[in-house]
Amino acid sequence: MAEPVQQWWARRQFSRGLDVPYPVGSFRTGWAAYPELIRQYHPELNHGVALSQIPLAADVLLCWECGVGHRFAATPSEQRERPGRVRRRSAWCPECSTLARPQPVILGEARAIPRSPRRPSPSLCTKTPDLPTGTAFTSACAPAPASAAEGRLRAELASRLLVDVASNAVKVARPFFRHTEVWPDIVLTELRIAVEYDTVGRHGLEHVGKRQDADLRKDRALRAAGWEVVRIRTGKLEPLGPHDLQMSSVGTRGVMRLLDAFRGIRGGLLVDAYLR
Repeated sequence: MAEPVQQWWARRQFSRGLDVPYPVGSFRTGWAAYPELIRQYHPELNHGVALSQIPLAADVLLCWECGVGHRFAATPSEQRERPGRVRRRSAWCPECSTLARPQPVILGEARAIPRSPRRPSPSLCTKTPDLPTGTAFTSACAPAPASAAEGRLRAELASRLLVDVASNAVKVARPFFRHTEVWPDIVLTELRIAVEYDTVGRHGLEHVGKRQDADLRKDRALRAAGWEVVRIRTGKLEPLGPHDLQMSSVGTRGVMRLLDAFRGIRGGLLVDAYLR
C-alpha cells in the first residue's frame, strides 16, 4: 500500500541504516525520460526529497503540481502510466485531463444537454507584454511597495550597485495568479536576482500557510526563468531557499550580508564589477 513520502523516507532510512538512503541523482537517468514529471515535481511539496532520490517503481505517494497550478497526489507508477498513448501535456494531470476530455451529452427531443458543463478556465491578464521569459520590465499590474522598509532597502542597494532597480516584474513561463509575470519586491536586472523582504505583518498572517506556498511557487517560477531569489526573512520566519537570510532588520551589516549572498550566487567577480 502506498505511503506518504515522509513515512516512506523514514522507513528507507531505517532499513538501509543511512540518513540519506538514496543520494540526490541516484535515479536521474530513469526520470530523464519524463521531462513533464520533472517539471511537475517540487521537493518543497515532498518534505525536501528530490525526485532523483525516488525509485521509479517506489510505492510512495508524492505531491505533484501541473503547469496550471493543480496539485494532486500520485505514485511514480501512476504518473508514468497516466498519459497512455496520449502525450499532450494535460494528460499528466488528472484535473486537466478531465477538463480536456469531451463531455458526453444526452440527446433530447429538442436539443443536446451536457451532463456536466466544463468548468471555464480563468483567463490570463492581457496587460503582460509579449517578452522572452526571464525579461525584467515595468508592469502596470504590479502592486505598490508594501512597506517603507522595502523602499529604503532598494535605495540602499542602488547606492551601492550600478544596476537597474526600476523594473518591478519578471516575465515567467507558467501562469502565476492569472499572470505570466511575477512581482519581486526588488528586481536587480543585471544580476538576474530578485530580493524579497518578508515579514509576518501586523497580524502575524503574512508569508505563512497558504501565503508561504504562494511564495514557493513564485520562487520556482523565477528560478525556471533563469533568476535566483534571496529572501530576507524577519521575525520568526524560517528560510525557504538556499540563499535566504534571517534578520531582525536590514542595517549596514545586513546590506553587507546581502551583497555576500549575491556573490555566492553570481560570483564575486561579477557582483564586485557593479560596485559603485
